[in-house]
Amino acid sequence: MDGLLVEDQSILLVQIKSPVNDGLVWMPPGGGLQFGESMKDCLRREFREETGLEISVGSLIAVNELIKPPFHAVEFYFTVEKNSGNLSLGNDPEHGPNEQILKDVQWIQIGELSGMNVAPGQLPEWVAKARSEKENSKLYFQAG
Repeated sequence: MDGLLVEDQSILLVQIKSPVNDGLVWMPPGGGLQFGESMKDCLRREFREETGLEISVGSLIAVNELIKPPFHAVEFYFTVEKNSGNLSLGNDPEHGPNEQILKDVQWIQIGELSGMNVAPGQLPEWVAKARSEKENSKLYFQAG
């Protein structure tokens, strides 16, 4: 589960040392399900662990299948909203202190995404979709 937290002209991304290609990559915060955990609970937990933020989970924006042996993952990307907390680089409890893959957390200008090493490659178009949905839902609620 991954969350697209978009505010103004920026998106919150974490930089990780990718286990897929061993390089540094920027991607939305998120991670894998624990047994018995719902997708939304997973995403809230992962955001708390990686960024220190409490979020609410919105709509499913995209599903991505990653097949790069030995990895095979199905990733779900949701819109999220910040509820509370202070942004800080967290950690991955699955990894020991000297084996952390999280390297940085930053607000990135949306216009800069195309020139960065982001994963997945479709992220810029998904961010546009998330922004459009957010604007449309605001209009819907204002009209009600």
